[in-house]
Amino acid sequence: MTAEHYFSAEPSAPAQRGEIEFSVAGRDYTLVVASGVFSAGRLDPGTAVLLRKGGLPDAATTGVFLDLGCGYGPIASVLATESPQATVWAVDVNSRARELTAENAGRLGLTGRLFVAGPDEVPDDVVFEQIWSNPPTHVGKAELHAIMERWLPRLAPGGTAWLVINRNLGGDSLHAWLVGLGWDVVRVASQKGFRVLKVSRKTG
Repeated sequence: MTAEHYFSAEPSAPAQRGEIEFSVAGRDYTLVVASGVFSAGRLDPGTAVLLRKGGLPDAATTGVFLDLGCGYGPIASVLATESPQATVWAVDVNSRARELTAENAGRLGLTGRLFVAGPDEVPDDVVFEQIWSNPPTHVGKAELHAIMERWLPRLAPGGTAWLVINRNLGGDSLHAWLVGLGWDVVRVASQKGFRVLKVSRKTG
């Protein structure tokens, strides 16, 4: 599968469907996947590191969360399952990815709290207590920066973004760039070649 496929708004190749299984925070998940979306053959290693090392919300956590670049929805599914009082937006440019995320939300009983949308379909007045993302580094630095500049400002006051970036695909340079923009960035983990970054607004 080439990178262009999962960045496409409308994948042209026929969808070859399957299922993947993974465990996060002691829960087992089985999600529907299909060709033409990111990491359809397995839970992406970067996503796995993010879900293992990021500060997952718990059952008492409320607010609105964003899974940015949701793919078939593993992060959104975990967030909505772990935090039944929260609302989760799952955003992706890829229509097939959005369809799969909606299907997986239905299978997990999350419909009504997990909203799937294209980037331009999220209402402008929605802000997020948490943003989670394994962003598409293969789109290039300029596009990656544009994604960050579009969505990070939508963090609510006191909100946190959790990002995972491949070290060899610009993880450290993204860290430095975000600091240069005035964000408070902490590398909370480095595992299997991935950096997990905690991003928040500077205080004081």
